[in-house]
Amino acid sequence: MRFVDLSREQVSDIEDKLEAFDEAHITRRLSGSIRLGIEEDGEIVAGLDACVTAFRILYVSTVFVKESHRRKGYGRALIGEMERRAAELGVDTIRLDTFSWQGKEFYEALGYEVVGSYENSADGYAEYFFLKRIG
Repeated sequence: MRFVDLSREQVSDIEDKLEAFDEAHITRRLSGSIRLGIEEDGEIVAGLDACVTAFRILYVSTVFVKESHRRKGYGRALIGEMERRAAELGVDTIRLDTFSWQGKEFYEALGYEVVGSYENSADGYAEYFFLKRIG
């Protein structure tokens, strides 16, 4: 056995092989994404990026609200619109993660459930993994 660095083509090949393997197990496929922003006076003050993964799961990779607009309902409105659009796509589960200094309490207040976490005391952070069933 020897370790080698993979080329982009080799990584793509491995991903294709994993996708082929997964085909037998993923019984429900959707596709789509939600890229949503809130604009005020020509400026994006809040936004998010999410994509549908296996089954009917929406993975939220990015959520941001400009500091001057936080705690004014922008985040709640953004997540609410995302959930509405997700339901239209046929999504029934939303998953996301957040660090301890980001939005743990925010997501909990919106009905998201912590399904896992870990703490890295050496670097002074924790990460939380959330799910919300919408279907």
